[in-house]
Amino acid sequence: MGKPTGFLEYPRELPLARPPAQRVADWHEFHDHQAEEALRDQGARCMDCGVPFCHTGNLLEGMASGCPINNLIPEWNDLVYRGLWREALERLHKTNNFPEFTGRVCPAPCEGSCVLGINEPAVTIKNIECSIIDKAFDEGWVKPEPPPFRTGKKVAVVGSGPAGLAAAAQLNKAGHWVTVFERADRIGGLLMYGIPNMKLDKKLVVERRVKLMEEEGVKFVTNCEVGVNYPAENLLKEFNATVLAGGATKPRDLPAPGRELKGIHFAMDFLQANTKSLLDSNHADGNYISAKGKDVIVIGGGDTGTDCVGTALRHGCKSLVQFEILPKPPLDRAPDNPWPQWPKVYKLDYGQEEAAALFGDDPRTYLINTKQFVGDENGRVKELHTVRIEWAKDNGRFQMRDVPGSEKVFPAQLVLLAMGFLGPEDQLLQKLGVERDPRTNVKAEHGKFATSLPGVFAAGDMRRGQSLIVWAINEGRGAARECDRYLMGETVLP
Repeated sequence: MGKPTGFLEYPRELPLARPPAQRVADWHEFHDHQAEEALRDQGARCMDCGVPFCHTGNLLEGMASGCPINNLIPEWNDLVYRGLWREALERLHKTNNFPEFTGRVCPAPCEGSCVLGINEPAVTIKNIECSIIDKAFDEGWVKPEPPPFRTGKKVAVVGSGPAGLAAAAQLNKAGHWVTVFERADRIGGLLMYGIPNMKLDKKLVVERRVKLMEEEGVKFVTNCEVGVNYPAENLLKEFNATVLAGGATKPRDLPAPGRELKGIHFAMDFLQANTKSLLDSNHADGNYISAKGKDVIVIGGGDTGTDCVGTALRHGCKSLVQFEILPKPPLDRAPDNPWPQWPKVYKLDYGQEEAAALFGDDPRTYLINTKQFVGDENGRVKELHTVRIEWAKDNGRFQMRDVPGSEKVFPAQLVLLAMGFLGPEDQLLQKLGVERDPRTNVKAEHGKFATSLPGVFAAGDMRRGQSLIVWAINEGRGAARECDRYLMGETVLP
């Protein structure tokens, strides 16, 4: 440990983001970097615990505790404190193929289980991670590293999100010829079109990594939906093995009366069209769902809902409300949410911070349920009829019930449904005939990742259901390892 008293001397500090009222006028990233001296101080706060929990990657109460890709966090925190940035990069890349992604969009379960976080603000792990990799790119340290030999084996990866990219990177490193199939026109999956540009820049960050992988020998095929314009059976005929990493993209709907009205959209339809139009023409083509001048309601309180909030604000919406069916979280950990569990506490994310700056308050309304969508004479949504709810135990289980007299009508010309995802789409999986679990995900044991078809593996949300980017990378790396073992009889991959 570089500085035993660092956690006593330095408070937690994060770089200042651009002011909310300023950043909603553009689509540039709102993150800034700290000066190197400040980052070294933040690295010094890491206590190098005797039993560090930050890189354990366990599931506690169904949520990640510690880093699921087991990043060697105390090591690179110490190296940053010492000014050994290149060595820090080497330790970071030992476990994480894409720290420039996780350093921007991961919710940082590592910080939730930081030992210092028991009684002090946690170490700024995520910011230090992002700073290491960004400095490495700036200094030219990150270069293509094609494998020294080729096995002659061919592997298909279906889907180019974080799980697919991680699997492809690892399998290519093992010397296999890897082809990644992506149905969209750009590589990246939800990294490209599901996460807005102000959180993750596509040209400067995502495409930079994709180009690097191409130079290392990975082949990318876009506008190719396996099972639609590429026969699913060709995966088994033309490749020695396949990794399925198509995600869990079937959205959860809200079947309330009036759902068929125009102006009600799934969150991903809104976000994907916005980013594609931005990249294609800086929105000049008009091929996106605009929130400009509209009363917008976002139904759902997770990261996707927050991204809808930030996007609608940048369009210039008239007003914005975000519905959440759960109670408002406490400011501090509740007694039934002890460390090192993920802290279920109130936070003001970037979208809500921006809405508060523009409209005066956090846009979220808690404990509310939509009962009906009402439209105008043209069949477009004009308002939502809602009711307040409460949660009460019934036979030991929490049940939702309406609060009498709490009905309220909200004006809305645009409604965005951001209530999560139910599982993978059916078409490809049905054509391949892989076995599925009761939640409709591909059935494959974690750690082995093998499906019911020999030589076919599954990783990421397609196997485990909707989850975090770090779990996707964990699974992509794991599936690559087991795929390599299947092809070669042994594996060199971690």
